[in-house]
Amino acid sequence: MSSPTVEAHSEAELALTRACEHLLALQDEAGWWKGELETNVTMDAEDMLLREFLGIRRSDETERSAAWIRSQQRSDGTWTKFHGGPGDLSTTVEGYWALRLAGDPPDAAHMRAAAEFVQESGGVERARVFTHVWLALFGLWPWEQVPALPPEIILLAPSIPLNIYDFACWARQTIVALSVVMTFRPCRPLPFDLRELAGPQAWAPREPRSKRGAWLARLDNALRLYERHPIRPLRALALNRAERWILQRQEQDGSWGGIQPPWVYSLMALHLRGYPLDHPVMRRGLEGIEGFMVEEGGVRRLEACQSPVWDTALSLIALSDAGCPSDHPAMVRAADWLLAEEVEIAGDWAVRRPRLRPGGWAFEFANEHYPDVDDTAEVALALLRVQPTDSQRAEQALERAARWVEGMQSVGGGWGAFDADNTRSLVRELPFLDFGEVIDEPSADVSAHAIEMLAALGLGSGSAARDGVRWLIAQQEQDGSWWGRWGVNHVYGTGAAVPALIAAGVEVEDPAIVKAVAWLLEHQNADGGWGEDPRSYDEPQWIGRGPSTASQTAWALLALEAAGDRSGALNRGIDWLVNSQLPDGSWDEPQYTGTGFPSDYYINYHLYRLTFPIMALGRCLRRRETQ
Repeated sequence: MSSPTVEAHSEAELALTRACEHLLALQDEAGWWKGELETNVTMDAEDMLLREFLGIRRSDETERSAAWIRSQQRSDGTWTKFHGGPGDLSTTVEGYWALRLAGDPPDAAHMRAAAEFVQESGGVERARVFTHVWLALFGLWPWEQVPALPPEIILLAPSIPLNIYDFACWARQTIVALSVVMTFRPCRPLPFDLRELAGPQAWAPREPRSKRGAWLARLDNALRLYERHPIRPLRALALNRAERWILQRQEQDGSWGGIQPPWVYSLMALHLRGYPLDHPVMRRGLEGIEGFMVEEGGVRRLEACQSPVWDTALSLIALSDAGCPSDHPAMVRAADWLLAEEVEIAGDWAVRRPRLRPGGWAFEFANEHYPDVDDTAEVALALLRVQPTDSQRAEQALERAARWVEGMQSVGGGWGAFDADNTRSLVRELPFLDFGEVIDEPSADVSAHAIEMLAALGLGSGSAARDGVRWLIAQQEQDGSWWGRWGVNHVYGTGAAVPALIAAGVEVEDPAIVKAVAWLLEHQNADGGWGEDPRSYDEPQWIGRGPSTASQTAWALLALEAAGDRSGALNRGIDWLVNSQLPDGSWDEPQYTGTGFPSDYYINYHLYRLTFPIMALGRCLRRRETQ
């Protein structure tokens, strides 16, 4: 090797060492890792509104939450869905409203700027349905202008269209709770209104996008009539069953599904059903929210979810890629903690797979009803890298995980995250659901992780993996990339698909791999990194384009390394990571590279900027040594 190459290799080794030291220092004594999961200010606004609704809002907490919301407002007065994104109407309405609740006067400069944006964007009349629901809870929007969601939906059998199991688990939990809330049509008047946010035109229902949508709009009109005069015994039966359904799904940490939307609506639903705030269920729920609060520097912000299982699995894989011994105490502690987190009960997924035995992991500390294929695959890949205290227990857990993942495969060969064959797209066109993905259809990234797991377990030649490979190759875009469901976006999908296909035996000369590599090379930034803006879900010119980020650069490098690329792009990517590393061994990444709902909701996983670069540097440096 030439001297410059040796020097570059040495610098990369030092960067990797610093990153590993930083990651190891973040491990909890119990064995897990958890980075902050940052979203947008609607979480904080709705937390304030929940407390106002329940009559427990405190002025000191309100001021710290308001301080965070103010800190996130942009100079043009707006709030966005992700760092660097355009102002968003509904996010700005909720941010503005929260600050009004905190006492900010409407004639303050920052409030006037926000109000002007809302007015110019059509006013609250054009906000999403969920924002209208929040407004209606406080008498600021008429319930008559919210689409129907009767609780009788809980009575529909799983075989009947529009039953609750047609919805993805996150939407299902939210819809059941909201249907109870909307039955009561509660109103908690505030000492102010939001007339300053009114738009120039009156509200009108959104136009249906298809013939199916038009049919569902007529159904909505019929349900509105029914809600005025429901069949009382049927309504009572539905409310009782919905209440039981909600109670059965509260997790040990007090949450519902470990995520904010069903959590807050479940608390409101149960409160409206007569549960006092000191009832154990309510108390656990409210105390649990405090565990999702980040308090620092005089501000208070809410994590919409927490990701310890995911973060711990990725951290183990990263450290292993960097050369950390499999019996390192940190690795063993993490593996033992992961084994204790295995889900052992049959959750909602069993409705579609009633004969499948449990075996898998969820995303959060407590979420036994909703394990997912993505976490299960990464945990399995991590456990294969470690020597846990109880190797027999680990072996048995891996066997259960493999069986469960194979059993969760959807028709056609792909995998969704939480459910199998959750693909009835009709529900997307319900008038109520104008925000976020509401089904859990198979995705390239989840399927890739499942395939990679099966290959690592020696099951790559089995029928599930073979079907998965065929499905994944068929999902490749014409340009050579893969669309990313849970990460932004084509860089994430491609970064997952290429290593998985090669692990499953697809040759690097295969046209699918060649096209994918060519796409990555074409979309490398001039500085050597990769980046992709979340707007790529809606605007084709953003596909594979955006400021370089540590996590997205790492995803591209993982694909190129697996494909054995020799173009020089890999070395330029490594150099970008080395040159952009911070003194503490981490990377600065304000961009949101995680996806909650494509087009609507994005996430900044604070550990992505560390775990994925460690993986990439570790694998790429090991490859250099073997050349």
